[in-house]
Amino acid sequence: MTETRLPRLTLSRQIRDALVRRIVSGELTPGERLVETRIAEEYGTSQAPVREALRELETIGLVETRPRRGTFVRHFIQQTLRESYVVRAALEEAATRLALPAGTLPFDALRADVAAMRDAAARGDLQAIGAASVSFHRHVIVAARNELLENAWEALQIEARTAVTLLAVEPPLDDVADEHQQLLDALATGDLDAACQLTRDHQWHYADLPHDAHGRAR
Repeated sequence: MTETRLPRLTLSRQIRDALVRRIVSGELTPGERLVETRIAEEYGTSQAPVREALRELETIGLVETRPRRGTFVRHFIQQTLRESYVVRAALEEAATRLALPAGTLPFDALRADVAAMRDAAARGDLQAIGAASVSFHRHVIVAARNELLENAWEALQIEARTAVTLLAVEPPLDDVADEHQQLLDALATGDLDAACQLTRDHQWHYADLPHDAHGRAR
């Protein structure tokens, strides 16, 4: 078997993303067993980063570990992603309602995140645009200065779910940057209701439900 060697840095993340692509594409089929030693051999690494990647995939519902049997690919169902975006919308709207009136939003950092998205889109770098998107939203969450809210947001495994969404949906990367620019513009106006609505709609768009956040049919 030819080894597919990856750089040592962020190895588990790269293995995770590679497995996501293979699950989404159907190369790895529902019910298929994922053997750590084989995956480690394929990517020319130890089992530790493979185990970490599989833990992340289990957290977001793409694989499942069965006692004494191993790790298996689950049916790739959009439901888990839909649920996470609905919850995320509520958390990020709450963060916006706390941070905007308090004047704690780091606008320079948010602008830098959007600029990073523009650059990533121009390069076609899916991983970089995902990282910049997560950074943008994390800045808003942290600006709320509410530890419980922040912990709930982090518990959703935002980074991993964002990577899965980008790999599964394959949105135009320029559109991703444009959406975040619109969010930034709304926050910069100081219009709390408008900013909250756009924040909520932004997440519900990725929930891909038959109705929007206001109950209107799509």
